[in-house]
Amino acid sequence: MSEFLLGYLPVIILFGIALILSVLFLLVPAVIAPKDPDAEKISTYECGFNAFDDSRMKFDVRFYLVAILFIIFDIEVAFLFPYAVSLAEMTWQGWLVVMIFILELVWGLAYAWKVGALDWE
Repeated sequence: MSEFLLGYLPVIILFGIALILSVLFLLVPAVIAPKDPDAEKISTYECGFNAFDDSRMKFDVRFYLVAILFIIFDIEVAFLFPYAVSLAEMTWQGWLVVMIFILELVWGLAYAWKVGALDWE
């Protein structure tokens, strides 16, 4: 029976290390973090509204719309990387698939541009 349990020893050691690290990640920042941030730290940065204000205030959704569009197009461009790596071995059918994919990307960008998702006032 002890041989059977000895097979789980690496899992128990890994669990112990994870437990110790998680406790350290919780306690160390609480000890060494500054308690009173300066005015520059809590000032308005890229989000366009004060960091520490009423949580029910109205804010502009365009910030999040631009971020979501960036993530979508960034991930879609990442899908093009395997095609770029294997371009020498690609047949005309593969090239056609890539061109259709790029056409869909351009179509989506043109639609987002047409409806005004990228306009900034």
